Amino acid sequence: MIFKSKIKWAALGGLILSLLSLLLHLLLAKYSSVDLVQYSAMTGFRQDFARNLERQSTRYRKLWGNVKPLESLQPYANPRTIYPVPNEHNNGFIYAKVFGGFESIRSSICDLVAISRLLNATLVIPDIQESTRSKGISSKFKSFSYLYNEDQFIAALMNDVLVVKSLPKSLKEARRRNVFPTFKPKSSTSPSFYLKEVLPKLKKGKVVGLVVTAGGCLQSILPPSFAEYQRLRCRVAFHALHFRPEIQVLGRRMVERLQAWNQPYIAFHPGLMRDTLAYHGCAELFQDIHTELIQYRRAQMIKQGVINDELSIDSHLQRGNGSCPLMPEEVGLLLRAMGYPPKTIIYLAGSETFGGQRVLIPLRAMYTNSVDRTSLCSKEELSNLINLETPLPQDTVSSSRDKSDGQLHEEWKKAGPRPRPLPPPPDRPIYRHEKEGWYGWIAEMDTEPDPSPIDMRNRAHRLMWDALDYIVSVEADVFFPGFHNDGGGWPDFSSLVMGHRLYEMAYARTYRPDRKLLAELFNSTCDHMYYPGRNWTLSVREHLNKSLGEEGLIRESSHSKPTSFLSHPLPECSCRTPEISDIPNPVKDSNNRLLYGGEDECPKWMQGGLGAVSLRAKTSLKDEVNANENELSEDEMDLDSESDDKGTKMYANTSVDQDDEMDPDD
Repeated sequence: MIFKSKIKWAALGGLILSLLSLLLHLLLAKYSSVDLVQYSAMTGFRQDFARNLERQSTRYRKLWGNVKPLESLQPYANPRTIYPVPNEHNNGFIYAKVFGGFESIRSSICDLVAISRLLNATLVIPDIQESTRSKGISSKFKSFSYLYNEDQFIAALMNDVLVVKSLPKSLKEARRRNVFPTFKPKSSTSPSFYLKEVLPKLKKGKVVGLVVTAGGCLQSILPPSFAEYQRLRCRVAFHALHFRPEIQVLGRRMVERLQAWNQPYIAFHPGLMRDTLAYHGCAELFQDIHTELIQYRRAQMIKQGVINDELSIDSHLQRGNGSCPLMPEEVGLLLRAMGYPPKTIIYLAGSETFGGQRVLIPLRAMYTNSVDRTSLCSKEELSNLINLETPLPQDTVSSSRDKSDGQLHEEWKKAGPRPRPLPPPPDRPIYRHEKEGWYGWIAEMDTEPDPSPIDMRNRAHRLMWDALDYIVSVEADVFFPGFHNDGGGWPDFSSLVMGHRLYEMAYARTYRPDRKLLAELFNSTCDHMYYPGRNWTLSVREHLNKSLGEEGLIRESSHSKPTSFLSHPLPECSCRTPEISDIPNPVKDSNNRLLYGGEDECPKWMQGGLGAVSLRAKTSLKDEVNANENELSEDEMDLDSESDDKGTKMYANTSVDQDDEMDPDD
């Protein structure tokens, strides 16, 4: 009996220990699963990529190296003419309300500063309506400070424009009563409009309001005499507009985590946004409910006068014209054609990817090391950016009936003679997720309802997610846009990133693809997209390599700059160092507008600081020339290992790691 009781006590003790161990593991899994996954992923990636970094071959330099013809371009947005310091005795105050997403806000703020300087006025820090209209966000942040650093913004523009946080008390009440004149300028508004129409009313009333809804309030290309205002735009965008410290710290931490894998990474922004797809008529590139959502939005734009076109449009024709974004699957095929191995790290930017994760499946199958902010950051880190918010009211949606159960029972008793028809079945219950989702209204009404409180709050949160993606994309070793050169007249995310990279590090690899040309290439091999021929691969490589350099910049200047100066801040905001390479001859269009070249020579104090850089460039020039001599022959060798037969693999050379688990037809 004693023996049996000891066994029972031992079994009971073992059971208790097992339960405690299980609880401990559950707690660990709940609070540190993300960190454990990240740690294991990082260590695995580091081991896999360490071997690749040892191979500093010509192929590596061709995929990740600097763009040599652009190394002489340096950021230089300092004033170059007489530039008096602003004072408080000016013409008055300008306050503004800015509508739109991350891209529109950034571009509009730069225009507002330039206009304040033009009118010799004090700028009140603009109200960002995307955050103001979201009820219950953290009281720690005001409208502007929800995204940007107010103190940094004011201090950085001290010598350009006076900036204050709010109107004086004597003018606040008058603003609430709408006493002051208000203007709603377009993004193509000329400086003469402000000098002739706005300035007289500013001098008279001392306060003027601006409502900016078009992603800007000043035309992109200004006359040559306004070159200082273009440089002022650059100082605002690239030096004064800093994200608030919490966003800056987390964004930098994300970059460090990517760089900790000891492997360069590509930042890719799909550009698949509902407004963009609706504006350009790209609904047929999707299926089912997504097509309906795009068409609903397009109908709204037509009703609002944003689009002067028909509702139904041939999306495949639009794609052939280069008006639609590249699909992620197509971008994966282009990167494979360039020679990027399957283990390449790709950072997926963008707070909104229309179509969800489904459209990203082909790209993730080709490049399994695809990450985004949710895989680089824990939920706690992302929630800390949001801070404490007021809880939203509970969803009151329920399947309410017009009559009570008692009334229905009485009606059943008073009904006619039996046999009677059975009563209709009860309504299907309406679940919470069906009303909170962006798709819940389609089957029930013909017009899209107004945004719900949760929709407004999500829009405010997207500003921070886009800010994080912006930091990571600017710092990336390679940037590839899924959509840029928006013909709608408003700025887009990729164009702003490309302009920032062109200003800060023009030599970095930033692809500027021509979507119309790529659509023709994909149409030519639509039956064998995963097994293209040798000539197709050569054509893709030739086009994308040219888009990195001078040819891509010339095309970008003619397409992007007319709608967004920040997407192509050349030549006003840059200079050239002749020690690195010869200054090219200026290239102009038929209207005598400068497309490429024409930058001033960098000042001597700047050239002295860049002396070490130019010395390194000269010493490595011989190696680069020798590498370029073998470039063509190496490409030929790589392509010779491929086959033109339809049944053979596209990449059979041993220098590119092949993902054996990827099924091209999946």
